[in-house]
Amino acid sequence: MKKKNILLIGLAALTVVSCKSLYGTYERPDVKTTGLIRDAVSVSDTLLATDTLSFGNLPWRSVFTDPLLQRHIETALGNNVNMLNAALNVKMVEAQLKAAKLAFLPQFTFTPQGTIASWDGGKASKTYQLPIAASWNVDLFGNLLSQKRSAQMALLQTKDYQTVVQCNIISNVANMYYTLLMLDSQLNILGDMTRLTKDTWDLMKLQMELGRARSTSVQSAEANYYSVQAQTAEMKRQIREVENSLSLLLGQPAQQIPRGKLEEQSLPSEFSTGVGIQLLANRADVHAAEMNLAQCFYNVQTARSRFYPSLTISPSGTFTNSAGGGVVNPGKWLLSAVGSLVQPIFMKGQLTAGLRVAEAQYEQAYNTWQNTVLQAGSEVSNALVLYNSSNEKSALETQQIDVLKKNVEHTQLLFKSSGSSYLEVITAQQSLLNAQLSKITDDFHKMQAVVNLYQALGGGAK
Repeated sequence: MKKKNILLIGLAALTVVSCKSLYGTYERPDVKTTGLIRDAVSVSDTLLATDTLSFGNLPWRSVFTDPLLQRHIETALGNNVNMLNAALNVKMVEAQLKAAKLAFLPQFTFTPQGTIASWDGGKASKTYQLPIAASWNVDLFGNLLSQKRSAQMALLQTKDYQTVVQCNIISNVANMYYTLLMLDSQLNILGDMTRLTKDTWDLMKLQMELGRARSTSVQSAEANYYSVQAQTAEMKRQIREVENSLSLLLGQPAQQIPRGKLEEQSLPSEFSTGVGIQLLANRADVHAAEMNLAQCFYNVQTARSRFYPSLTISPSGTFTNSAGGGVVNPGKWLLSAVGSLVQPIFMKGQLTAGLRVAEAQYEQAYNTWQNTVLQAGSEVSNALVLYNSSNEKSALETQQIDVLKKNVEHTQLLFKSSGSSYLEVITAQQSLLNAQLSKITDDFHKMQAVVNLYQALGGGAK
């Protein structure tokens, strides 16, 4: 008798422990965040910026202040197909979550029946049945609860992806807009250089007429003029293609894009990005990866709960005039209730396989989450180094352009007095053009770095 009591106590304790495990809630596991963001300038790789309440929490309207750009972003958020589909995905998952919550309630069915029967031409007998049946799955071991919690995590994950889509749209629109401003500025530079090379060509022709230059100098100047015109044509093609791409992103037919000027843009220049766990709070894709991990956690619990018994209670009631079963006519109630307990014993390894698969999927989700965190840190690091290097190059190119402008003026003056060759004039012009185009490109890269950093930090405050 004592052995029997000890066995019963042991089974009860095991059941309590199992239920505690099955009803447990997700807790965030450890993730590597040490040294997550590499400093853009420090040789020690230690991130110096630690303020988490600055650039990373700015809303997009505070980052991108150009009114025309803001209007384009708003248009894209309202018209973009990916954004519209992301909203529909949220609605679908919300419906699935509602179904998971309703799974705790009984299921009712109503199946009325009527019968008319006649034996050997005799008087027809009429019977009817109005049965109402119910079935209620009692959630003893958390099967329905874990499925509901998994659906809740799926909803959060879907909303995160909606935020990711929004952040990507804002960043893509801003990048394309700034690309157009860069191309416009480079096109203006090419226009100025076209006039300058045309003047040089005319000067060479005049010098040849005066006997101070040879035909080769005229030919080189003419070729240089055509080279700049060819670059101009290529620049116009690029502008048209970027406009077409941006129009598609805005959900509009291809058209000209209203825009400002590169030199009129004002973007943040001081960045405090925060470290480690801050990225987990701001990056929607990082949070989505963690919600996928939580969903897999509850899927493991669901797989475990399938090893335990399931209790189903099935009451039914039938209002009938049938004489069968001793029912007095007409119209009496026939009530019944059935309780069934099903304990899996041998399921051909399906339950064990399901648990192993769920556990492996949890490990995969953890690896994906960890990698997403590391990728977020890498993207922040890349954006910071792009901004710093472009800013440094732009400052040096400003000085280089000042020197090259003087060099162009001096070589032209010297050429008129036969103090320099036509090659020096053309080389000086080409060097100036390349430096001006490079500076505009690096100014654009600074803007692009701001956009990339905005995106890498999760799109700012929502």
